[in-house]
Amino acid sequence: MSVLPLVFTSGWASGINAYAVVLLLGLMGATGASDEVPPSLQRTDVLVVVALLFLCEAVADKIPYVDTAWDAVHTVVRPVAGAVVAALLAGHDGSLPQLAAAAVGGSTALASHLVKAGTRMAVNTSPEPVTNVVLSLAEDLGVAALVVFALFHPVAAAVIAGTLLVLGLATVAFLFSRIRRFWRRRRERRAARKGWDTPAAV
Repeated sequence: MSVLPLVFTSGWASGINAYAVVLLLGLMGATGASDEVPPSLQRTDVLVVVALLFLCEAVADKIPYVDTAWDAVHTVVRPVAGAVVAALLAGHDGSLPQLAAAAVGGSTALASHLVKAGTRMAVNTSPEPVTNVVLSLAEDLGVAALVVFALFHPVAAAVIAGTLLVLGLATVAFLFSRIRRFWRRRRERRAARKGWDTPAAV
């Protein structure tokens, strides 16, 4: 069977939480639960590093505005991680050229990252922190469930990931006005901190 569905799903998941993807795949391979995981992801040093980074993300991702800053930093990290994981999976399987796999994994990770980052910007327009925590927990659980599911049912998992990606893009488009207000308020706060005068309305 082609590894493409697994590559697509891992790319989607990497755009949400790349560290969780590497950690879960590595643990599934190291414990013998799956033969689809390449040895490079099962190395102890890799698992320790991504576990620490996962813990950092688990905290940062639940704090309003900190989550947006974290997402900004990971605009490069998540797509690169998605591309690397996809290339490793394809190389392990041998059924999909690594360059093509990297392109699929990286682009899918970028798309899902933009959905995540855009949704968080919209959520941060609300002053309460509960939504951030609930949304972050839902993302973590969703990534964990879908990555594990993809190792055993790759096609079904890819269909679910594709559906979630389309729904996410539609949601961000719907929330675009809230995201614009978020950035406008940020600019106004920065201007206030620097002592700039807000122009009076004519």
